[in-house]
Amino acid sequence: MNRISTDIAVVGGGVIGLAIALRLRADGREVMIIEPNEPGSGASYGNAGTVANYAVIPVGTPSVLRNFLSLLLNPNSPLAIRTSALPTLFPWLARFAYESLPHRYRENAGQIAELVSDASSAWTEFAAEIGASNFLSAKGCLYLYHTRKAFQAACADIELRRSYGVSQELLSASEVLGLEPRLPGFEGGGLFFPKAINLSDPGEVMRLLSAAVKRVGVEFVQTSVTGMSRKQNGLRIAASPYEVHAHTVVIAAGAHSRKLAAEIGDPVQLDTERGYHVEYDMPEPPIERPVCPTAHGFYFCPLRGRLRVAGLVELGGLTAPENPQLLQALARNARRFFPELGAPSRTWLGFRPSMPNSVPVIRPSKGGKDVILAFGHGHIGLTLAPRTARLVSAILTSKGK
Repeated sequence: MNRISTDIAVVGGGVIGLAIALRLRADGREVMIIEPNEPGSGASYGNAGTVANYAVIPVGTPSVLRNFLSLLLNPNSPLAIRTSALPTLFPWLARFAYESLPHRYRENAGQIAELVSDASSAWTEFAAEIGASNFLSAKGCLYLYHTRKAFQAACADIELRRSYGVSQELLSASEVLGLEPRLPGFEGGGLFFPKAINLSDPGEVMRLLSAAVKRVGVEFVQTSVTGMSRKQNGLRIAASPYEVHAHTVVIAAGAHSRKLAAEIGDPVQLDTERGYHVEYDMPEPPIERPVCPTAHGFYFCPLRGRLRVAGLVELGGLTAPENPQLLQALARNARRFFPELGAPSRTWLGFRPSMPNSVPVIRPSKGGKDVILAFGHGHIGLTLAPRTARLVSAILTSKGK
């Protein structure tokens, strides 16, 4: 067993862990990242490439609660659950139902709104710091409502966003087609978020972020953490073939964080959303900005040299194989809008760390600031990476336990 020591060990090398490590090095701290996979891979790579300053609505809403069974039974639903996972998912689902009640939904939205309020400006600064400004564009994001009834049903969410100061513009169907003329015609309307920022290549941005973290002297240890415990002089991390001793540990391991938090006496109701995408290589995507057909729960994402179709929610844990039916549903729904699309060039499955209330966990552990929890970002991990890093830095520099 190789024994190594560090001031701060960040467990997890996704966008959250990388951003935290970069910030803590800027604070003058010695930092190590422990991550078994390529840094910035997983959900940090496979997302919709959108800095979503508008994403204040939690997954659990009164509407989702009312329609939960019909969503599960509909083969074209954006929500799926593996029946084999139901016994282990039941506590999470029970809490999700509670958090979808009107008073909880509004409180959760308020917490998320505060976190994402400065996401666009924070990412503009962050991209400049890591040399990724050329990969950002400010063309906004577009929601589609294909019927007038669906558009009207969205009014409550629209008003809630407005109450939190989210910039949004209601568009007629013809105005939507003015922005994206290659979309098929429809009778409903659209919602445009002008301040959303788009990443033209999330994978390349993650490579630049990883390189920036390495340049400032953060050590990377490529292995999995299998256990963690508090000792008199710090924390012991089992990460074969290493034993890491750290004064402070930041748990930022995404969907893998629940077990580690429980080991240091901080059980958290975290579970996994299995996210999917399909991609189509092409010289010029048919749209200029991310477009979300809300009825289908996915995003068309124009990237450099390809179109990504990302989305859907499948609850089912970390170990089950990919669900080919969901990949087929993504491809089939994509062809409803762009019939010329052939077979996907590639497919992907990744894991989002999901809290029942959609509010990420960013706080000290119950046992003290020697362990910081930074996970559970769900669909807004990319969006909140710079903000999360600032919050972790503030926790560690504040006085008190």
